[in-house]
Amino acid sequence: MPIVNRIAAMHADITAWRRDFHAHPELLYDVHRTAGTVAEKLKAFGCDEVVTGIGRTGVVGVIRGKRGGGDRVIGLRADMDALPIEEQTDLPYRSTTPGKMHACGHDGHTAMLLGAAQYLAETRNFAGTAVVIFQPAEEGGAGGKAMVEDGLMERFGIQEVYGMHNYPGMPAGTFGIRPGPMLAAADRLFIDIEGVGGHAAKPHAAVDTVLVGAQIVSQIQSVVARNVDPLDSAVVSICMFQAGHTDNVIPQTAHLRGTARSLTPEVRDLLEARLHEVVEGTARLYGARAKLTYSRDYPVTRNHPEQAAFAAGVAEQIAGKEGVDTSLVPVMGGEDFSFMLEARPGAFIFVGNGDSAGLHHPSYDFNDSIIPAGTSYWVRLVETAMPG
Repeated sequence: MPIVNRIAAMHADITAWRRDFHAHPELLYDVHRTAGTVAEKLKAFGCDEVVTGIGRTGVVGVIRGKRGGGDRVIGLRADMDALPIEEQTDLPYRSTTPGKMHACGHDGHTAMLLGAAQYLAETRNFAGTAVVIFQPAEEGGAGGKAMVEDGLMERFGIQEVYGMHNYPGMPAGTFGIRPGPMLAAADRLFIDIEGVGGHAAKPHAAVDTVLVGAQIVSQIQSVVARNVDPLDSAVVSICMFQAGHTDNVIPQTAHLRGTARSLTPEVRDLLEARLHEVVEGTARLYGARAKLTYSRDYPVTRNHPEQAAFAAGVAEQIAGKEGVDTSLVPVMGGEDFSFMLEARPGAFIFVGNGDSAGLHHPSYDFNDSIIPAGTSYWVRLVETAMPG
């Protein structure tokens, strides 16, 4: 079954919503304008319930199917927040807020789920309850965890939960999914190094924290190269190195920050243990002290097999069998939909964004041509799971 005709007719409206969100990006939990717009539209669509303030600034809409329908309750989730990036495009709807932009497509995710909510509220051609979830703070703020801890699943009786994200480089309007690990656990590394400051002309009288930090950056790569099974996946990246204030003083301290990614609990445990040993041991080798703080942030986004197979079948209704990759290679990016999948069975799917700039790039833009495919996926998922 191709794109839903009514949704094709709504394409221009959904695109306008998306571009409005794009022009007014908001970060983390500070998504008051976006959440307010979402709540107003859900009420205007005639949702049975619209609840704000779940997980601080999350919005939930409840849409009940035909009377006498089933007791099944399915959650559909979109994220609302943007990134602290200066947009580098000449789009007519480019960001109006300096230093903030929708560089990950959450504007498109929100707009597509709003379109699905409007359609479902109009037609109610299903027997059960659809719960549309608009989440703040996906970009590092664990808004998914906040909503779960605020009673999202219990309060609305959600039995299964589904998420979707656009995927640059995948043909526009196609889908990709897999059972099991879909995206990696994303952990944060904070390394604080203490040496002995001194004059740059007398390095022998100091313990150079720049040298120590450089050695740590190099040595920790041995953890992935020589401790992780080559058939497993892991990434360790140091992305920030701060030390010193001038060109003739060896700094007393240095600070490094980075990330560790993994797809299994065993590799995650290994990374944490070995990174502590390598960081602290390397510092001692040079006469310095180093403290690693390993912060476990987002867990692995792990699709439940039954729900992943179901989601793939729904996607095939939209894109055809040839337009759905059911063995997509896992992505080492992180996603806090993982907290919802730990709370309830469900699945996370990618929809192709075509030949666009990559996610988190200052010239990225969500591809509005995929709106009918993504919105139709949400609608068919509800109607297929809970036929009326």
